[in-house]
Amino acid sequence: MENPDQETLEQWHKDPNNWKLGLFYYNPEDKRIFPPKRRAWMGFTVNFANPKSVIILLALLAIIIAQVLYLPSHK
Repeated sequence: MENPDQETLEQWHKDPNNWKLGLFYYNPEDKRIFPPKRRAWMGFTVNFANPKSVIILLALLAIIIAQVLYLPSHK
């Protein structure tokens, strides 16, 4: 499915089978990288079924860890 309509997106979002442990969004049909969280006002989450999402998440984590480990500490 290339461009799902808003109704389909909402059905996917409300389907408890697409939420692992109630926290992690996993829907191979949904090609969005950052779908809204279960409570949309809280922002966005990662679609763990989309490899691009996981790569972006890992890259962001690597940047954060590198900054914490390699930036000089201010004393």
